[in-house]
Amino acid sequence: MPKIRLKFNQKLISYFFETAQPYFFPINNNQIWVFCTLLVTLIVMVISLTFFMTIGATLLTNTVFANFSNVITNSFVNKINNILDSNIVSYVAIILLISNLIFLSQFSKISKKWKQWFLLGSLLFLLLVVNGLRLIMSYVFRFIDTALTEKNADVFWQFMIVYGLVLISAVPIIVTYRYTRKKLGLMWREWLTESFLSRYFSYRTYYKLNSESIGKEVDNPDQRITQDIKSFTTVTLDFLLDFFNSILTLISFSYILYTISERLTYGLLIYAIFGTVVVLIAGNRLIKINYAQLRLEANFRYSILRIRDYAESIAFYRGEFLENKQVAKKLKKVVKNFNLLIIWQSVINLFQLGYNYFTRLIPYIMIAPLYLKGELDFGSIAQATVAFSQVLEALSLITNRIPEITRFAASINRLGEFYESMNPKLLNEEKLSNNLIHIEKFPFIVLQNVSLYPPNSQRKLVKNITIRVDRSNNLLIMGTSGTGKSSLLRAIAGLWSSGDGTIFRPSPKEILFLPQHPYMISGSLKEQLLYPDVGKYITQSQLNEILTAVDLQSLRNRFQDFDIKENWSSLLSLGEQQRIAFARILITKPRYVILDEATSALDEENEESLYYSLSTSETSYISVGHRPTLTKYHQQILTIMDKGDWELEIHKVHN
Repeated sequence: MPKIRLKFNQKLISYFFETAQPYFFPINNNQIWVFCTLLVTLIVMVISLTFFMTIGATLLTNTVFANFSNVITNSFVNKINNILDSNIVSYVAIILLISNLIFLSQFSKISKKWKQWFLLGSLLFLLLVVNGLRLIMSYVFRFIDTALTEKNADVFWQFMIVYGLVLISAVPIIVTYRYTRKKLGLMWREWLTESFLSRYFSYRTYYKLNSESIGKEVDNPDQRITQDIKSFTTVTLDFLLDFFNSILTLISFSYILYTISERLTYGLLIYAIFGTVVVLIAGNRLIKINYAQLRLEANFRYSILRIRDYAESIAFYRGEFLENKQVAKKLKKVVKNFNLLIIWQSVINLFQLGYNYFTRLIPYIMIAPLYLKGELDFGSIAQATVAFSQVLEALSLITNRIPEITRFAASINRLGEFYESMNPKLLNEEKLSNNLIHIEKFPFIVLQNVSLYPPNSQRKLVKNITIRVDRSNNLLIMGTSGTGKSSLLRAIAGLWSSGDGTIFRPSPKEILFLPQHPYMISGSLKEQLLYPDVGKYITQSQLNEILTAVDLQSLRNRFQDFDIKENWSSLLSLGEQQRIAFARILITKPRYVILDEATSALDEENEESLYYSLSTSETSYISVGHRPTLTKYHQQILTIMDKGDWELEIHKVHN
């Protein structure tokens, strides 16, 4: 496996925007700046609206609670009046108007995404309100503490009433904020998951990413689609709002702190920058470790899932000891990497604990002398401590949350790689190469000078084969294991592109592929028979006739209802599953059917019956098999030998 190099860099940012932006704004060339402009504009609009609401709320409070306004600061109401008398209101109004015009000019591009923008704007507004309430509470507690030290009962009870009113207002606002935050995260996760699934199932990407035919593989797509997307949407929203909250907290409480002590404010800034630099240096290492942990955990989980899927085969082989050993080996890798993760997290936690504990002393060291000199009241100490902790928390967002940030960065890398690997242009980039089998639409299947070889190799599995398959020239492909029989079928089906030559064939919708182990969907018996066109209309009498034709009439006795849902892959034998696959041919009536060892689990009587039904239909077929009995159902016998050589024999069929 190549060495993983992960850190905070431009590639990580690119992955982030590729994944995050489409939910809010379509991705086009240079559209990231438009998206960022809209986001900034939305923030400016919300702040401007909140500014006017704050002025209105302050004037209302001054009228209803005049004593409270005057106690908070002697000049607070005067400052509001000065703002109203100045040009600030006009400037803010102009900014609000410009922001609205910019946002509306791009609204046509996001008209179908108005819900997420509305919820995001609501969250920002609620966050501003919550911060405003926290600011008010800091003053309330300041004056409560001062009133207690001065034994001023009137002021104490007055502010206790104000505290109660603020609390009554704050509770529903905070609950609404948290609900909206989770609701937007859930909507985003649903949309992003559907987007990834759509891309995953388009152009057979799910097959190509795990196929040897194109030489590309992405580990554990199940985890990336489920856990990584959930983590991405939740954490992205948390970080976005926490970052905005940190800015608001920094602005509001820095003002309080600055009015109490300028020296404390500057010292805090230097201290926070130091802590952030230290954890960022350590964080780059944690990203790589977290990335590896996600991959190893997924591999460990998948190894256990495989035990469940192949339980019967393992039991027959008595392979419990080996399977236990392999699963334990993956567990050891998980534990080994997690031990490394614990060590690095402990180093960072050691720094964080010292960093956080020391901060509790700083306000007292700098504020206590001022109080002892009588320059500050007792309530100012408590308010300065609260303001200091709030500002430090805002400045230390990265310092305090570096473990989460590194896990988040690892998830971004995994999602970004996955999203990039599903790019249709990248998946089809081999079309620009000469080493590609060309597919042309044609009523019949014709192979013209077709050669196959594994990806990144010049070793040919099949060399320069030319053959035509039609209704009167059905084909049987034979040969020893590993000579390329199944690869040739995949090439015809369009699942293998590594090679050269041209394959003429009908539309993929007119070709049905039957593997040795048929796929049993999670659905009803009727859906099993109709797959892949489960919405096709068919009567029960027709289904009964089909079951009889493939010698599965016993299923009607075992299951009285065609709509019953069972775990068919474990309930039906392989022979029964293969007959279900033949039933799909009789229902679908494709122009061509490709059978890869499709009767290997059937006795000769059932095999003959099914091939007879197939030979008397309008469907042409290509088979891969080893049984000599198969030759009597095919007019052409293609034998593939070692080193890509082959031999074609014309065979007369007797009906």
